[in-house]
Amino acid sequence: MTLIPAPSGLPLKLTVVVAAFNEAQALPLLHPRIQAALALVDGLQGRVLYVDDGSSDDTWSVLQALAAADSRVSLLRLSRNFGKEVALTAGLDQVSEGAALILDADGQDPPELLPQFVQLWQQGFDNVHGTRIAREGEGWLKRVTAALFYRVIGRLSRTPIPADTGDFRLLSPRALAALRQLRERQRFMKGLFGWVGFRHVALPYRREPRMAGGSKFGFWKLWNFALDGVTGFSTAPLRVATYLGLATAGLAFAFAIWVVGKALLFGDRVAGWPTMMAVILLLGGVQLIALGLIGEYLGRLYEEAKQRPLYLVESWLPAGVAQGAEDEPA
Repeated sequence: MTLIPAPSGLPLKLTVVVAAFNEAQALPLLHPRIQAALALVDGLQGRVLYVDDGSSDDTWSVLQALAAADSRVSLLRLSRNFGKEVALTAGLDQVSEGAALILDADGQDPPELLPQFVQLWQQGFDNVHGTRIAREGEGWLKRVTAALFYRVIGRLSRTPIPADTGDFRLLSPRALAALRQLRERQRFMKGLFGWVGFRHVALPYRREPRMAGGSKFGFWKLWNFALDGVTGFSTAPLRVATYLGLATAGLAFAFAIWVVGKALLFGDRVAGWPTMMAVILLLGGVQLIALGLIGEYLGRLYEEAKQRPLYLVESWLPAGVAQGAEDEPA
């Protein structure tokens, strides 16, 4: 592939940010691909920042070995597992110069597309996001539910959230600066990327199968992730609950009028047990659904009110520091 020249003037700086949780098998396969991709842009001052999100396997040891062999690698280790969204935030917080390219540790998002991302950034785009045109190595149920989720949240949210688009993207320095101002605790990064705005463009690509290991996102985690996304960027569920409550109250009021009118005209015979149970269960079910939705939003307000830090850092190993050197405080 032809090398892409860097623009004249200031040097072109880019940090590849990779959040990893129990990816000891995949990381040694991914890093050479990142190195090769960085070499494709002539004059690029590239570095790689790995964030260990409290892994319980040998991920940190593997990362230390990568840092010892490559002076461009920086390492950040969180004090425990805070989740992918917070781990990404911790990594992006450390990017003080240039742009950042977010990459998954499993190798499904190809780092070989790095030159195309840089090219679009040089053309003036602040948010170059990879849009999946295929999801190889994933079951039909996950593909269908993912497609449905993106389309539902796209309709519910006023914030532009591109369909079939994950965290694989390049963010310009001013997009990163804007993102650092958003410190909410319940973080749905795809929504935050869209909220900051600026010029954005899609880069279509085919998502590859995992290189090694298994997915850390089961359907329960994906469900909670979707719930965070919807409640974090839309109040539509509360509005639906309001409309559902009004409709149910209207039906109940009409039914009450019918019961009273029937008793006045035809007398009050023995009330029907099925009718009474149906009404009680319907009203009780609607009320519980509405209370559950309100509880979800109140829970998020509770988390925000505590004002705890988003994450805590256990170890920070800047680029160029040898493996045996003492970790610097965060």
